[in-house]
Amino acid sequence: MPDFPYDAEIDARDLLCPLPVLRARKRLLAMEAGQVLRVWATDPAAVIDMPHFCAQSGHDYLGMHEDDGAAAHLIRCGGAG
Repeated sequence: MPDFPYDAEIDARDLLCPLPVLRARKRLLAMEAGQVLRVWATDPAAVIDMPHFCAQSGHDYLGMHEDDGAAAHLIRCGGAG
C-alpha cells in the first residue's frame, strides 16, 4: 500500500476531528472522478471517520497504512464532492 499511486496529498497531522475529514472534503471537491487523494492524519478518530465520510459522500475508501506515527488514508474521488 505505501507505493500506491495518488494524484493529490494533504497533511492533516496534528489536527483533531473533524478537521482531517473537512480538509479531505474540500480537496476532493477540486478533484476529478477517479483521482486518488492521500490524507495524512494522526487523529485516532480518522480511522473511523474517513471510511464513514467516503461511504456517505460517494467516494471510495481504498484503505490506509501507517508510517512514522501517522496514517495515510487513500480515497478515490467519486465525483460527488
